[in-house]
Amino acid sequence: MKLSIDPSSADPLFDQIARGLKRALTTGALGPGDRLPTARDLADSLQVNLHTVLRAYAILRDEGLLEVRRGRGTVVVARAKMLGDARLHRAVANVVSEARRVGLEENELLRLVSDGFRERTEI
Repeated sequence: MKLSIDPSSADPLFDQIARGLKRALTTGALGPGDRLPTARDLADSLQVNLHTVLRAYAILRDEGLLEVRRGRGTVVVARAKMLGDARLHRAVANVVSEARRVGLEENELLRLVSDGFRERTEI
């Protein structure tokens, strides 16, 4: 796995690291059970502060993608796509529930979603 950052970017380094790791999870370069380099080793290879990597790992841990095991390392526990799919299913269930609550018919909800999707892809 090759991870790179852009120190001149306006994005914080820890976000860049977290996004790079998420991309590796999404593409399958990293999968459940894979061990990540120690925070110190990754910090050294990227030439960043140890706490920057620890913060990136904490973000992914909080999202349920990594498990940090003291003394045993950091391990991937889920694929980003799987987690994203689960979030999307929950969001859809919430939207359907709200649509029913306000009396929206299925075809009306589908039209709203379709319109919203087209608006987002045109931006």
